[in-house]
Formats: sequence, C-alpha cells, structure tokens
Amino acid sequence: MPGTVMIEFFTEFAPHYLPRLLKGAVVTLELSFTSMPLGVLVGLICAIAVQTKNRAALWIVRTYVEICRGVPLLVILYFTYFLLPDVGISMPAFWAAVLGLTFNLGAYLSEVFRASIAAVDPGQYQAGMALGMKRWTIYWKIILPQAMAIAIPTVGGYFISLLKDCSLVSVVSVEELLRQGKYIISENFRSVPTFLLIGIIYFIMSFGAAHVIRWLERRLRPAYLS
Repeated sequence: MPGTVMIEFFTEFAPHYLPRLLKGAVVTLELSFTSMPLGVLVGLICAIAVQTKNRAALWIVRTYVEICRGVPLLVILYFTYFLLPDVGISMPAFWAAVLGLTFNLGAYLSEVFRASIAAVDPGQYQAGMALGMKRWTIYWKIILPQAMAIAIPTVGGYFISLLKDCSLVSVVSVEELLRQGKYIISENFRSVPTFLLIGIIYFIMSFGAAHVIRWLERRLRPAYLS
C-alpha cells in the first residue's frame, strides 16, 4: 500500500498540481531576489552609520536592530500590510511583504556587516587616510570589498532563511508557494501530499541557493583569507 501511494504521488498528484505550485515558487523567488539586495543595502548603510560613532546614528541603528530582534517577522508583516494604510501609506501586498522582509533582514545584516568591517585590519583605513584618500573612498575601495568577502557565507545563510521566511507572507495575501498550496488543500483536502510537494520545492530552491553561495564564496574570497 505505501508503495502504491508513492507511485500515485509521483505519477498523478505531483504532475497535476506541480504547475500551480511552481507559479507560487516563482513569486517566492521574486520576493527573495527583491528583498535581499534591499536588505543588503539597508544593512550596509546601518553598519557604516555605526562606524561614524555619531550618537544619533548609533541610537537609531541600535533601536532599529533591537526592535527587529524582539518582534517576530509575522508581526512586522502585519504592520506593513494592515497598519501602514491607516496612516495613509498604501501599497500592493507584494510590496508590503517586500518592505517587511527588507526591514527585518536589514537589521540582522547590519550586525553581520558591522562585525565584518571590524574584522578588517584598521591599519588599512589609517594607510588610506595617510595617502590622502577620502573616507568614503577608503570604505568603497578598501574596507567594504574585504568586509563583503568575509560576510558572504553568513549573508548566504540569511538568503536561504529568507527563501523559507517568504512562506509567512501568505498571511498578507501574497500568492506565493505556501498560499498556492493552501488553495490546493482547500480543493482536494489532501494536506500531507500537498505539503510534501511544497517541502520538496523549498528543498530544491534552498539546495540550489546553497551551491551558488559556496561557488560565490570560492570566487570572491581573497587568497589571503583562504
């Protein structure tokens, strides 16, 4: 009997519902590839702001990071989707989800980049200043390339987590992978095979992303850090 069930799953169930789930998987990837660079940008801005030692900047960044650490991502998504329209900021569900994911991811990446920048030998910054280079030039050409190389494995891990966190945006009406699965379950009442197929798709996406991240790490990591 179990063998018959598995045969039916791969020969009938999966081929029938896979196209709809793949449509949701495309939305999941769109969310991830939109939120990730925005989160990296926010994280970098926050990390650099901390390096300035400006009290106001430190307070803002620390408050932002602590809020995201203390508040679940689901609550942040509810805030961006349900509460922002009450103050006159209305946007489609997709972009409300992107805003929530970016806000949450940027806080964690700011700490990753802060630690990566701190790991770069401070003598290189001092050498740049001695050569008459401007502060932003030193960061852009010397500090940040090395810091990003150090941060790649951790940032890659956060990207894989982001892929899976996108399942939470189903609660704000985004037609991603998990929401498509819920539609299918409401039609066929077969939750186990549906979630099994969803899990397989998530695993394939995460597994592929992990291999790409390891390839990028090998290509971009300086020889002296190997």
